[in-house]
Amino acid sequence: MSLTSSTRSLGLTPRASPWSESRARAQQRLLWLGLLLVVVLGVSLFLGRYPQVGFLTPAQLREDSLAQRLILNLRLPRLLAAAMIGMSLAGAGLVLQMVFSNPLVEPGFLGVSQAAAFGAALSIIFFGGAAWGVQVSAVIFGLGGLALSYLLARRVRYGGWVLRLLLSGIAVSAFFASGVGLVKYLADPLRQLPEITFWLLGGLSSVTWRPFVTALPLMVVGLTILVLMRWRLNLLALEDEVAFSLGVAVHRERLLVLLAAVMVTAASISIGGLIGWVGLLVPQLARRLSGADARFALPTALLLGSAFVVICDDLARILSAGEIPLGVLTSLLGAMGFLLLMTWPSVKV
Repeated sequence: MSLTSSTRSLGLTPRASPWSESRARAQQRLLWLGLLLVVVLGVSLFLGRYPQVGFLTPAQLREDSLAQRLILNLRLPRLLAAAMIGMSLAGAGLVLQMVFSNPLVEPGFLGVSQAAAFGAALSIIFFGGAAWGVQVSAVIFGLGGLALSYLLARRVRYGGWVLRLLLSGIAVSAFFASGVGLVKYLADPLRQLPEITFWLLGGLSSVTWRPFVTALPLMVVGLTILVLMRWRLNLLALEDEVAFSLGVAVHRERLLVLLAAVMVTAASISIGGLIGWVGLLVPQLARRLSGADARFALPTALLLGSAFVVICDDLARILSAGEIPLGVLTSLLGAMGFLLLMTWPSVKV
């Protein structure tokens, strides 16, 4: 007679282990967050300013050919871009915070954001602001920012590897930030400067199918690497000696996840400009909901980040007659949410 049948014959019911219960709760939470994201995307697709501010009814959509083209050619790629950008920035933020063991690190910390902004500003001046030029230049300079931070960190003789990389990222960010200021000074104040300024504020008003499809492969590849490596993040968050003793190729695996995080960040910046606070706020909230285990915290961050950016983009479209820059709203709501998280007591969900 088996142990299970013996306990049942004695009127005892075997209890599930705490790990299995925690895993079941995490899976159920992810299911609800996935359904929430689907609902947000579905509602957002019919929300806008045409033919009036508010919702577009199915009857209006069926009878209005202009509304059909607007949804298929403008609103749908914009919503998908917002969802992917939210996933990318939130996922990159969580990965960087775990790798550097610092909850205040965000995707632009390694010079990526400022380098990508510098590349986009250069493209606006020298390529006339063509969408493909801005995207390619932003991605190239974003990856170049990481490479420069990495090479500089190898030359620094102070502190451990993580500290050296952080210090190098700060220096590279400052270097490219000054470059952005110089480019803005040299730009045509009537034609180029407004475009650079609006791009730096962040926004998806110019996103159609072409720029979205162009940036999508980098996002998909980078996010796939992060999702597949999420169970290794728990080991990479340990001290290097401990992680090495557990069979982790520390430098190689850390470089791989950093490259993936930078890849999705640069691709997001290339089509949406600088969108702040997503990579800082959302990982904090994800850890509040799912705990510190990256196997559950990373998918939670991806879903929360996607829903957050889509909702912010909805507000940017409908709050005023002129579109509000997306980066302004994510910074405002992100700062408010961050303050709430820091001041409210922790609640286990």
